[in-house]
Amino acid sequence: MLPDLQTLAQALRDIAREEILPRFERVGYSLKQDGSVLTEADLATDRRVRAFLHEHWPDIAFLSEEMEREEQERLLRESDALWCLDPLDGTSNFAAGIPLFASSLALIRQGEVVLALSYDPLRDEMFTAQRGQGAWLNGRRLQCQSTGFKLRNAVAVVDFKRLGDELKCALMKHPPYGSQRNIGSCVLEWAWMAANRGQLYLHGGMKLWDLAAGTLILSEAGGHACTLQGEPVFKAAMETRSVVVSPDPELFAAWLHYLQEHS
Repeated sequence: MLPDLQTLAQALRDIAREEILPRFERVGYSLKQDGSVLTEADLATDRRVRAFLHEHWPDIAFLSEEMEREEQERLLRESDALWCLDPLDGTSNFAAGIPLFASSLALIRQGEVVLALSYDPLRDEMFTAQRGQGAWLNGRRLQCQSTGFKLRNAVAVVDFKRLGDELKCALMKHPPYGSQRNIGSCVLEWAWMAANRGQLYLHGGMKLWDLAAGTLILSEAGGHACTLQGEPVFKAAMETRSVVVSPDPELFAAWLHYLQEHS
């Protein structure tokens, strides 16, 4: 039997509101070895969620963004079931005072995500999904929809920093879409696509905790995703994965065709 999704949602909401919100625009930050930003909000949220999960489900392993890579790889090799936590995604936004960040938690069993939660504490939006049971936003069923838009009219969310140079140049010189945004939080970007907020999405390289919850939320909402090579995005491994998404099947096909032609 799976852990209760509503119990998890309430705990994640409470912890994020207690540990993240009071620190927004009030704390400094440090830089990790890879240059990414780390704040006390990341660490405090990580500690609280880990303690809650261990208390209620001590037999399920725990993997977090804040662990050392060797430990993360060991957990993936040895665990049939494990939690995957991103305590604060969009930390650079958080540290800069930009109100776009979220927490996410996924349960991975035998190589697939079976439960997913992504929570935006500023907007009090809880996105949840259970494999085979649908995706939800604060109790409202999420359902991706066709837009009737052509590619040239679509709004695209694109993160340029990990894209190849050839594709970057093509998108900047000859963009196929109507306009482009960059939110700066993978967790929110997945969730917003599942909620039909934007028509296209592209990211050059996400890590496991960036995509674990989002892949299930989007798929249970009926959205479409793959890598730039046309493979499934989720893989229970530490390698980075490119991401191509659209909630609209026709736009997804046209978007992927354009990207593969210019990659």
